[in-house]
Amino acid sequence: MDNIKALLTTTDGRIGRQQWWIGIVVLIVISIVASIVLSILSFGNGTVMAWFGVLINLALIWPSYCVGIKRRHDRDNNGTDLKILIAGSVLLNLLTATGIGSSMTDMGGVMVPVPSIWLGALNLIFAIFAIYMLVQLGFLKGTAGPNNYGPDPLDGAA
Repeated sequence: MDNIKALLTTTDGRIGRQQWWIGIVVLIVISIVASIVLSILSFGNGTVMAWFGVLINLALIWPSYCVGIKRRHDRDNNGTDLKILIAGSVLLNLLTATGIGSSMTDMGGVMVPVPSIWLGALNLIFAIFAIYMLVQLGFLKGTAGPNNYGPDPLDGAA
């Protein structure tokens, strides 16, 4: 349990892909549980749920940053791209919650938000960048041996 706590709350050092995936799975589980609880509390109100989504995003920024920055350090990177990813996520969540760039459209008696062209393009660009970051964080090997951020978390193995 102390390892998970350190993984989610500290920014020092490096972690390998396995530790990153463990951290991400923990964050996903926390996010899903929080979403279910807050969905029940919103009583089906889409606007309230969108704002709860912003709250979940804000609550998970620090743990996400801690896991991601240590993984970027393992690849001998300062993590600027990770900061852009997190800021973009918050921005898109806020746009969704405020309804900026979306209009409500009737889909068979159900009103659903439909993004404008510029918001759809922004979401597409963000999705492509997020896939790039997923590859960087979750699939590519770290720097072999020590680097600017500490010793190799695998001690030269793998």
